[in-house]
Amino acid sequence: MLFGSLLIVTWVILLLRYPSRALPISGAALVGLALVVSLAVWQDSRDERRLQHLELRISYAPTLCPADRPLRVDLRNGSDAPLQELRWKVAAYRPGDTVDLAENLYETPRYRGPGALLGGDSWNDCLPLPTLRPGYRASTLEFRAERIEGRFGG
Repeated sequence: MLFGSLLIVTWVILLLRYPSRALPISGAALVGLALVVSLAVWQDSRDERRLQHLELRISYAPTLCPADRPLRVDLRNGSDAPLQELRWKVAAYRPGDTVDLAENLYETPRYRGPGALLGGDSWNDCLPLPTLRPGYRASTLEFRAERIEGRFGG
């Protein structure tokens, strides 16, 4: 914080004392910064569009999955780019309700997808349940993926 403030004060002093030299350099720096920001925004919007093509389904499946990991996750990459990284939060709802019954504790499991998934490919796995609020059973709830974040290649 202090370093950034010092840099700004120094830049203003240089701009006031030597405007003919500082203005072109400042302009080039601003153009460079604008390019970096626009590239980051473009890449984020591209990944957001590609995330919309993912099909991620979560279901409670104790007969198909081990007892310590009863959530069945099915993922299909409907985009044309390979998926490099995927993270999400699992929410639990009573059918027709809008209150998330999964507690967001520090020890809540972190959910991640496969390391890499080519466009058009599918992946499935069994994952642990999130910590549920007291009094609710997993068999009576619907599970959904929320806060989906991902990175694509290409």
